[in-house]
Amino acid sequence: MIELCLYIFRLKIYNFLVEFVGKDELSMINKNCRNILFAGSLLCSLTAPALSDDILSSKEKNIVSIASSTAKGDMRQLEQALNIALDGGLSVNEIKEILIQSYAYCGFPRSLNALNAFIKVLESRKLIGLSDNYGDEPKNIPDDVDKKDYGAKVQTELIGSPAVGEYIEFAPAIDTFLKEHLFADIFYRGVLSYQEREVATIAMLSSLPGVDAQLKGHINIGKNIGLTDNQIAAILSLTKASNILFGLGKDNVDFSKYFIGRSYLNSLTDEGVLISNVTFEPACRNNWHIHKKGGQILLVTGGRGYFQEWGKVPRELFPGDLVNIPAGVKHWHGAAKDSWFTHIAITVPVEGASTEWLEEVAEKDYNLLK
Repeated sequence: MIELCLYIFRLKIYNFLVEFVGKDELSMINKNCRNILFAGSLLCSLTAPALSDDILSSKEKNIVSIASSTAKGDMRQLEQALNIALDGGLSVNEIKEILIQSYAYCGFPRSLNALNAFIKVLESRKLIGLSDNYGDEPKNIPDDVDKKDYGAKVQTELIGSPAVGEYIEFAPAIDTFLKEHLFADIFYRGVLSYQEREVATIAMLSSLPGVDAQLKGHINIGKNIGLTDNQIAAILSLTKASNILFGLGKDNVDFSKYFIGRSYLNSLTDEGVLISNVTFEPACRNNWHIHKKGGQILLVTGGRGYFQEWGKVPRELFPGDLVNIPAGVKHWHGAAKDSWFTHIAITVPVEGASTEWLEEVAEKDYNLLK
């Protein structure tokens, strides 16, 4: 909130000055402008609540925000994240490296769009008198280095063993590109540590649909090079919270005794038709339960999960799927083992309706699901 307040305050001042003074005249009032911005920053820091989440450093949080916004192609959110990161001390070259690396995971179009957005942000900041630190310069890999050999060593260090997979034999060229360009050309550049690059990669993959296998692989890489389970969970929470269409909401503490794992609840209505956004962390699911008198409708908006009626085969769910649960039907729903899962729950309003919570989903049955 502190960073967001500062950004909005600065943006309003800049727009005001452009409208009433003009860009050509801004250089004459840079000193005063900077004093105003400092005062705004101080005011925001005094009135905003303290941030209690210290699992990720400020730098890591900024890397996550930039990487996630880039992957989603959300330029408005990215511009905000870039301003906050620069205000927080991230250097221009560190941010450049995140955006350059993003092409390997979300394509040249997203990477180029993000770089162009960054150019505009830097130009706007310069106009209001902000001088950003460029930081360390990147290094180019020497011509006499065998890039495939170097890249293979970096890849092995990250994974913990040589890379294997059918894709290597099926399309050897992609293995060469990965080793020579991603793990040699890009990783040799420095500026960001291997761990910081993995923070960015996990954030990117966590923000893209249909890449669960790759996300799982990079989570394992992150752990292998020193990221803790709590740090990875925090990265996923930050990216998932920003990706959830109707907002993550709060820890679902009131119903936690009926869930295995951690879930979040964002109540969208409090009267009439009850509508809630429910988000499950990977492997989280609720107990078997029955809606009495009134049924429920689930609209899947994110991730991959499951729904099962008593006595029937579990149904795999993806964004866009709808589940109609009649009253009196025993069932459960929740996330797949390796994916977050979000759905809108619409409860049919019937007088005297209630929910009967029953036993947990058997671990052996859940583990049979892919």
